[in-house]
Amino acid sequence: MNIDMLRLYCHVVQTNSFSRGARESGVTQSAASQSIRQLEDDLEVTLLDRSKRPFAVTDQGEKFYRACRDLLEGFDRVRDELARDKRRVEGTIRVAAIYSIGLHDMGVYMQRFRNLYPEARVRLDCLHPKEVTRSVEDDLADVGLISYPSSSRTLNVIPLWEEPLRVVCPPGHLFAKNKVIRCADLNEVPFVAFDPDLAIRKVIDRVLRQEHSRVDVVMEFDNVESIKEGVLLGAGVSILPEPVFQKEIAMRSLRAIPLDRDDLFRPIGLIHRRRKRLSPTVDRFIEMLKNR
Repeated sequence: MNIDMLRLYCHVVQTNSFSRGARESGVTQSAASQSIRQLEDDLEVTLLDRSKRPFAVTDQGEKFYRACRDLLEGFDRVRDELARDKRRVEGTIRVAAIYSIGLHDMGVYMQRFRNLYPEARVRLDCLHPKEVTRSVEDDLADVGLISYPSSSRTLNVIPLWEEPLRVVCPPGHLFAKNKVIRCADLNEVPFVAFDPDLAIRKVIDRVLRQEHSRVDVVMEFDNVESIKEGVLLGAGVSILPEPVFQKEIAMRSLRAIPLDRDDLFRPIGLIHRRRKRLSPTVDRFIEMLKNR
């Protein structure tokens, strides 16, 4: 005797038909008849009077039917509650992000996620790119947000969005009134750059080499804020992802000019451990970022 047999018995009684009850339970009529016989043998009672056409439910059969119906309703209710608990969006998501994403993008997304799921929280750590990767690999963070992400044997990558790169300069710079900057225009121009070991620096250097342009690197930093500060102080121009200088553009303390290359952008992706099962809360957070 098991749940499926009890559900089959209820279907047969409810439809007053072995064939329709069997169809409701996804079994053959023969299998349904054998299962009811087995129930009667186990209980040592007659549940259905087969001498009548259609069959009649005996008093014992009616009593057993009511008990089965109540039991199945309780079982289904608890099963649904457990399923809802499993899908519940709650708890804390540990997010590691590079500084430029954490400082310029995540505030909006964290607030949006909290509005959507009040029982969930996002804990954000802003780190160097290598530390973001290490945090995810060591399970100190559930997910990481980095630029130029690459998958590995231990990490999976989910692409999120792409950010155009622009030349930024102070309003008084000779580039400030240009509508477009050619890479050749940057030749020998004082330049505030990212550190050489960062992926974005390597991409920018490669594009400039392709265009036979060689900037005069006067400063190198590992974060966007320091680069912007160098540009604001007049040390040189730079090339930065579009979202990171919106505040300065609105305040008119920086100008941003497109390059004549439409393939220069910064891809942003999410990384997580391949063998780690993501919680429903993390899944919803990723879904929100993908549909931003």
